[in-house]
Amino acid sequence: MPVNREKEAPPRPGLDGDPAVTERDRPVGAGPDRIWAPWRIVYFTEPRPDACVFCTLPAEEELTEEDTLILARFEHTYVVMNKYPYNAGHLMVVPFQHTDDLDQLSADVHCEMFRAAAVCQAVIREALNAQGFNIGLNLGKAAGAGILEHLHLHVVPRWMGDTNFMPVIMDTKVLSEDLVGTYRRLRPGFDRRTRK
Repeated sequence: MPVNREKEAPPRPGLDGDPAVTERDRPVGAGPDRIWAPWRIVYFTEPRPDACVFCTLPAEEELTEEDTLILARFEHTYVVMNKYPYNAGHLMVVPFQHTDDLDQLSADVHCEMFRAAAVCQAVIREALNAQGFNIGLNLGKAAGAGILEHLHLHVVPRWMGDTNFMPVIMDTKVLSEDLVGTYRRLRPGFDRRTRK
């Protein structure tokens, strides 16, 4: 008969030995599994502007480019950091034209969106050593669009192992750097590639 050499995990208070309690039922704050991301509360509590944020952001005259997180401007589009990113370096290519429908954009805007995405990819790869990318659009609420009225192209850098237990089990993403720090690492690459 084979011998099982695996050690049993030690009992967990309030879980092991209590068949009525599961990991899912674990009370909040019951131990070291607490994760704080206080900057996220702004997403849920700040008032939603009446005007489209993607229309007002590039027209903002009182804020610096760093304050707005805009990294580059092209003829028909601009590149901005996602204020609530999936990963560090999550950028968006936004057309100046206000629309939620790809069919409403001209061929020139379509082309420029993907040229800008290619610049984003090159800059992120160089500055952040990204190993892969997810690039795409979320059109409509059913597709996961956070801002429904103004389409935008997401450029999300990826690294091997960046999908770990945190987002899968805890529905929490850990970012290794604040937005301004990432902005300052990315901006020189955009300046070099978009200088006229």
